[in-house]
Amino acid sequence: MPVPLHQAKAEFFRTIGHPVRVQVLELLQDGPLPVRDLLSAIDVEASNLSQQLAVLRRAGVVTATRDGATVVYALSTQDLADLMSVARSILAELLADQGELLAELRAEAGR
Repeated sequence: MPVPLHQAKAEFFRTIGHPVRVQVLELLQDGPLPVRDLLSAIDVEASNLSQQLAVLRRAGVVTATRDGATVVYALSTQDLADLMSVARSILAELLADQGELLAELRAEAGR
């Protein structure tokens, strides 16, 4: 029996919805990076990063290629970079709305 679309989407968002995985996706938006660069940019232990990369790889979100002793990761599709960009835009709008509400509350409290 096939998985309903809404369930597949929820699983996809659970897969990418971990702080380290989000950082990886953000870093890979500009192109492939070797693990050493990802590790230097993300403040986690190497074993933790390796686990998170494995989750993304199994889900097909990132690809890994070997260049000698170096493993290089890339987004599997440009759509993922677009998704991360749209998520930033949405978050910025939500936070701007909250900022406006906070300013109103502070103005009322100052009366």
